[in-house]
Amino acid sequence: MSNNSTISPENSDAEARITLGLLNAVQENASVSQRSLAGELGIALGLTNAYLKRCVRKGLVKVAHVPANRYAYYLTPKGFSEKSRLTAGYLKRSFDFYREARTQCDEALAICAAQGWSRLALAGAGELAEIAMLCALQQDVEIVGVIDPGAEGDKILNVPLVGKYTDLEAIDAVLLTDSAHPQKTFDDMSGVLPAEQFLVPTLLGVTRPRDAGDDQ
Repeated sequence: MSNNSTISPENSDAEARITLGLLNAVQENASVSQRSLAGELGIALGLTNAYLKRCVRKGLVKVAHVPANRYAYYLTPKGFSEKSRLTAGYLKRSFDFYREARTQCDEALAICAAQGWSRLALAGAGELAEIAMLCALQQDVEIVGVIDPGAEGDKILNVPLVGKYTDLEAIDAVLLTDSAHPQKTFDDMSGVLPAEQFLVPTLLGVTRPRDAGDDQ
């Protein structure tokens, strides 16, 4: 029952990311096991098997028997070409994300400066938080902390990393920068500050409870 219906990533970006990761892994290690592939890709073993079979069907990967009843996987010329295409697409999406993230962070920080909110916290560690910190250097706003219960370490770019909002003092506003689980972080922190002081970049796709219209 391993057919295309087994493959069910949420969107085409996820599908491209998994396929690119698989092709990279096969190129680096022809004898890689499917279990190791699943670990590297962060997906279930069955889904890894389905993706691998599809790559073989599409002529991107060829399979050869090796001693000890194992298999070796090799990229075909078509596979190398597809890997190059997916890599270029990934780099373009990364550049587009950075450009849009920088624009939206600049806009959010400008709002803070205009409102006189000089002490800002970030909700969520990661790439978006680092972009926001760089943007803050151009604004009259200080990033006083990054709130992320699951992050490791005690600082990010010399900014304190804390587990909860109450670990920081005198915060004027919070900017959501969790790109991994933005809705969950937004929901968890909603109510900590007035809604207008909890700034959310639109690129994160977060739904506010009253986006459909206020009852008041």
